[in-house]
Amino acid sequence: MTENSSQQPASNPELPTTYAPADVEGKLYERWVERGYFEADEHSDKPPYSIVIPPPNVTGSLHLGHAFEHTLIDALVRRKRMQGFEALYQPGMDHAGIATQNVVERELGKEGKSRHDLGREAFVERVWQWKNESGGQISGQMRRLGEGVAWSRERFTMDEGLSKAVQTVFKQMYDDGLIYRAERIINWCPRCLTAISDIEVEYQEDDGELVSMTYGEGDETIVVATTRAETMLGDTAVAVHPDDERYRHLVGKQIKLPLTDRAIPVVADHHVDPEFGTGAVKVTPAHDPNDFEIGKRHDLPFLTVLDERAVITVPGPFQGLDRLEARSAIVAALRAEGRIVAEKRPYVHSVGHCSRCKTTIEPRLSLQWWVKVAPLAQAAGDAVRDGSVKIHPQEMEKRYFDWVDNLHDWTISRQLWWGHRIPVWYGPNGEVVCVGPDEAPPTGEGWTQDSDVLDTWFSSGLWPFSTLGWPERTDSLAKFYPNSVLVTGYDILFFWVARMMMFGLYVNDGVPPFSTIVLHGMVRDEHGKKMSKSFGNVVNPLDWMDKYGSDALRFTLARGANPGTDVPIGEEWVQGSAKFSNKIWNATRFALMNGATIEGDLPPVEEMSVTDRWILSRLNKTVADVDAFYDDFQFAKISEALRHFAWDEVFDWYVELSKTTFFAGGRPAEVSGRVLGEVLDVMLRLLHPIVPFVTEALWTALTGRESIVIAEWPADSGFRDDAAEKEIELVQQVVTEVRRFRNDQGLQPGQKVPAELALTGTALAPHEAAIRQLLRLQPAGDGFQATASLPVAGATVALDLSGTIDVPAERKRLTKDLEAAQKEKAQATGKLGNEAFLAKAPDNVVDKIRGRLAKAEADIERIGAQLAALPQS
Repeated sequence: MTENSSQQPASNPELPTTYAPADVEGKLYERWVERGYFEADEHSDKPPYSIVIPPPNVTGSLHLGHAFEHTLIDALVRRKRMQGFEALYQPGMDHAGIATQNVVERELGKEGKSRHDLGREAFVERVWQWKNESGGQISGQMRRLGEGVAWSRERFTMDEGLSKAVQTVFKQMYDDGLIYRAERIINWCPRCLTAISDIEVEYQEDDGELVSMTYGEGDETIVVATTRAETMLGDTAVAVHPDDERYRHLVGKQIKLPLTDRAIPVVADHHVDPEFGTGAVKVTPAHDPNDFEIGKRHDLPFLTVLDERAVITVPGPFQGLDRLEARSAIVAALRAEGRIVAEKRPYVHSVGHCSRCKTTIEPRLSLQWWVKVAPLAQAAGDAVRDGSVKIHPQEMEKRYFDWVDNLHDWTISRQLWWGHRIPVWYGPNGEVVCVGPDEAPPTGEGWTQDSDVLDTWFSSGLWPFSTLGWPERTDSLAKFYPNSVLVTGYDILFFWVARMMMFGLYVNDGVPPFSTIVLHGMVRDEHGKKMSKSFGNVVNPLDWMDKYGSDALRFTLARGANPGTDVPIGEEWVQGSAKFSNKIWNATRFALMNGATIEGDLPPVEEMSVTDRWILSRLNKTVADVDAFYDDFQFAKISEALRHFAWDEVFDWYVELSKTTFFAGGRPAEVSGRVLGEVLDVMLRLLHPIVPFVTEALWTALTGRESIVIAEWPADSGFRDDAAEKEIELVQQVVTEVRRFRNDQGLQPGQKVPAELALTGTALAPHEAAIRQLLRLQPAGDGFQATASLPVAGATVALDLSGTIDVPAERKRLTKDLEAAQKEKAQATGKLGNEAFLAKAPDNVVDKIRGRLAKAEADIERIGAQLAALPQS
């Protein structure tokens, strides 16, 4: 378990008396980058390990969700690098088509201009200028967090190489018949002025109005209901169920459409539910996806009555009105004609909104480009079903299958100027030519390129291999594809993960883009509430890093990371993690001042004290536990295991128990100093992936070596000493029980008390000096009078608390504890005496109750002895 000797010793710096993260973190990070520790060599003979960063939007800045996800990724990569892997943490950013265009258009608006004033080419140049000057601030913030990414490999989805990958995939899919152009109902955002995909629509319950109205005249009247009265101007039929006797006489007839000079047919269609409402529905094929299908089945006209800004285009009194204005005006006009038969308001119903700007989505008939997803989704589902790709935690598989097994064709065209322009040209005589990246586009009069760009998720779906140089068969691609693990939030399982699966399998001969998908939850505030600007609970992680240090934030985030579940976080927890960093710093500094060293081999076991053997046994168990937790992506358990070992076992117990040895000097102090050095060396390496800065500063001071970043990951040596562990557990029992007693008596922690320790003949005897020091117990001198006697762990501690103990209060406390123990004994005895219970209860439950009974009986004996030892008042 000694450190890799390949690193050259350096000078051993003296540690400052206090830990100041601001003085340490920035300098250490720049040193790591300058020395190339985070770069990945595709020509290395080391086994590969690669993870891509979920590319943040170029418009974004580091928020707690980023910090959380990046901390987990960085911890995995740092550990693998220490384990001897050629580790690649791939950085980069997404061009974020809609979001970025909106940002730049707002900037233009301040100048009184629009993108149309500039023209397409100049506008795109303006976006690039904004990107180069203002975009990507998140990269600097990632450095603050300490992320070990390969900066020389940083990519952007609009880079030349990645753009080539996009064009290559589009051309290949077009030629394979997987990309096509068709007129269909799409989700249209009247604010962003573009189509968006189904998964970019957020549904929420809105207060609306359900209006029931009559179509037709006299005996040919029929009642329909709608929440979107403005769309009636585009109705081309009324539909009823074929078996509905109420309307059989109307099927095939033409009835008058109110407020227009048109008559529309009544059609019979099995899509209509005769039990819902009146059993008759208005059909607007150009403005509703279900009506679109009815329209196709019955060869109905498709009338578009709203323009791209959701303004009425039909000539007449409503032309030029926004959809909401038109809705009210049309209802008023129908009411004036006596056609309103019922109005329900508020009518709460689910309404789709644009996930980016929150505007209500408008279903709209539009000519768009689509991906035929059925065969791609089938392959993406099969890769998980056959075990080629594992989802962690496994229970998240159902969400994945629910999505990929029910995917509709994906609309990939966006009516934007910023993004990858669709590589299709139209000729003067109706020609359509798709151009690959190495092909020249057609020239001549009348040829024009499609004006739309591709959905941002199209390019980010290629991220695991486009960042490695695909479509070229680069050495990086050969080394690092497929990626080892994908770490991302369950919220983009559909947006991004499924896309990468489909594309990766399609272009790489059935090889999935990663072997494991690790899904984490969302960061929430300390009350479990979603973080939102409207709630006023959004936290800038830079503020907490400035205040407490990056390690404190990282440790807090990792400590809350249970697989697939949301992560509550509050400032108090970050403050607690900062105390942990300070504890590590102060204890290591003390250890260095008192002979802790890594020089030479560990002393023979027979030279070690029981305390030395105990801590080495606990150390190796911790190494084994941490490795197992890493393999299962249990970051919370990793953090808790390391915190418990470092704070509780190393600092609060081993260091304290060993102080008498260190102060006495001699060979035992040398042995314990080497053991302590070993423990700190391994402990700091175990902690490093999660808290990289403080561990780097301390480890280099301890070892004199170059950097912990390139140190070996600790291995479990197999050393175990169960006897030593049991012996120290007895010491801990004595110290814990007496401390509790002292605290109950209101004694100050440093207050010294005369005591007799009856330890002869027990395993505790060799530890008397350490026990006395930890408990501030003086030897019993002349006049000693035992006013309290505590039997614990097979020994007895007698204390003289004359003048300090509150006897009535102590008697009251012990009596209360005795009653609780007697109650516990009665409950356990009752259950164990119940034959019906014993016949049904599992063995482990019965064993647990037996254990409770044994403990209760021991507590009764112990407390009774303590009561008997109290002086009579």
